[in-house]
Amino acid sequence: MKLNDKTYDILKWVAQYLLPSAGTLYFALAGIWGFPFGEQIVGTITAVDTFLGVILGISSMQYDKTGGHLDAK
Repeated sequence: MKLNDKTYDILKWVAQYLLPSAGTLYFALAGIWGFPFGEQIVGTITAVDTFLGVILGISSMQYDKTGGHLDAK
């Protein structure tokens, strides 16, 4: 999988900061205010975040194997 630098950086930020913080926020507010489906929503966010982390890890390994050249095979 080939990602350009900007796409990689955005997805990395989403995976490292946005999704975990959104999941934590919803879980906390669901407990305090009784929002519905707290576990299901946080479980879904966690699954998406894990998948994104794997995709980014694969992309990073491929990038490293090519010496930083995305067009190398």
